[in-house]
Amino acid sequence: MIYCGIDWAEKTHDVALIDDTGQLVAKRHITDDTTGYKILLDLLAEYGDSAENPIPVAIETSRGLLVAVLRTGKRQVFAINPMAAARYRDRHSVSRKKSDPGDALVLANILRTDMHTHRPLPQDSDLARAVAVLARAQQDATWNRQQTANQLRSLLREYYPSAMAAADGWRNGLCRPEVRELLRAAPTPTRAAQLTRTQLQAALKRAGRQRGIEAEAERLRDVFRAEWAHQPPLVEDALGKQMLALLVQLEAACSAADQLAEAVEEAFPQHPDAEIILSFPGLGLQLGARVLAEIGDDRNRFADARGLKAYAGSSPVTRASGKKSSITRRWVKNDRLNHVGYLWAFSAITASPGAKTHYRRRRDQGDWHAAAQRNLFNRMIGQLYHCLQHGRRFDEAVAFPPASALVAAS
Repeated sequence: MIYCGIDWAEKTHDVALIDDTGQLVAKRHITDDTTGYKILLDLLAEYGDSAENPIPVAIETSRGLLVAVLRTGKRQVFAINPMAAARYRDRHSVSRKKSDPGDALVLANILRTDMHTHRPLPQDSDLARAVAVLARAQQDATWNRQQTANQLRSLLREYYPSAMAAADGWRNGLCRPEVRELLRAAPTPTRAAQLTRTQLQAALKRAGRQRGIEAEAERLRDVFRAEWAHQPPLVEDALGKQMLALLVQLEAACSAADQLAEAVEEAFPQHPDAEIILSFPGLGLQLGARVLAEIGDDRNRFADARGLKAYAGSSPVTRASGKKSSITRRWVKNDRLNHVGYLWAFSAITASPGAKTHYRRRRDQGDWHAAAQRNLFNRMIGQLYHCLQHGRRFDEAVAFPPASALVAAS
């Protein structure tokens, strides 16, 4: 048996091959291009790599062209956490020495000794992986949009409180196209107070508003012309220029989030699992796509529902040593899936009577809001695992049976 370890870098990679006794049989230093990939594949083939019996590979990343080349066929690729690899390095030497060829050798030895304890990259379909790319990008764009909006809000608090008061009347606040158009037309409160009804109506129309334009323009005029504190004129103009520069970033972030959301809504419904995922209360196209992005469509990825719950961070973890024992929430988890679970449980409370009853029961038992939501997410993601394994849609009566049915079953 041959095992391969690859210490990857931006431009070059170190490769080490060992046998089942731990003896180094080959090592190479390859470049990150087509030539380097061909050298790697030829090296693997020289030591017995074939379509029927591929050599397993350990590497400290799950992305990139190198991983895509290695994942062709049935080869198992193990993405080893760098922190875990560092602990394995201490098993071979306590002097804290480190080198790239040595790290490749450590990765190969991880597979030789503990391959059964590590999980290979899932064999997801190309469509599922494409949905994962779009869903994660849309999630990142949403977070970036909110971060930029928070920066803009912090700046407006310094010199432009009337703009914040105008935005409070609309959903999504500063991310609304109407607010961005008004800020572009009047970057300072002094200029905002000089806007006429006609100019305000024109700005709302340019932002795409079609109804209630006159009433909204009148409200904005009253807000901008109210009594507000002002910075000195020169400082106010400088802050206005800073705001316009930040506004450009916010507009780009909003545009990126909207475009990626449209791409997700187009790709996700094409997946066979979309019908089952969308049948669950609280999951729409965006949240459903994020769930699929993190759990994939490889049915063998998780041994059971408990593995998926631990991966999502919804199930508690027990820490026991001697006479001390504690049950706490998980800190090592898939942060993206855990974030989706919070939004999913929050929406399910209002979309599902059974979920609301479950949440209220946990609250009555003394759970805080976050703990009750996490417990609801833990239950629902277990139900999702069952439905995906058996190809069934969500059934409210089965997922949350009434108390009378539970007593009868007992």
